[in-house]
Amino acid sequence: MEAQVLRGLVELAPGVCATGGGVVLRDANRQVLHDRTVCVYLRSTPEELFRRIRHDSKRPLLQVEDPLVKLRELFIKRDPLYRQTAHFVIETGRPSVPALVNMILMQLELAGLVDPASARSPIDPAADLPPH
Repeated sequence: MEAQVLRGLVELAPGVCATGGGVVLRDANRQVLHDRTVCVYLRSTPEELFRRIRHDSKRPLLQVEDPLVKLRELFIKRDPLYRQTAHFVIETGRPSVPALVNMILMQLELAGLVDPASARSPIDPAADLPPH
């Protein structure tokens, strides 16, 4: 993704921008992400990624004889770049989506970037229940 396009996206409005894995390969992209956003790196091991995407045939970089080896190579190259860019690193493991969203919100709250009173997960089914 060109840095100019990325700059335009992050200036549109508050929201979530999920980038492609290779976006961190360009220094200009890392700079824009770090300087103009609150960047959260959802970090997974190559083995965990392989478990999740092993049947996905729409990932050109993984259409190789041994996709796990390729994921490990990509991880070695990209993990330091993601860490350099990110303000927060969240180890994903195997939590549910609501648990992962809550982990992110908690980090943002602790950093003073989100008001705890208004930071309810939009996918938390209990969020709309009246208090006990």
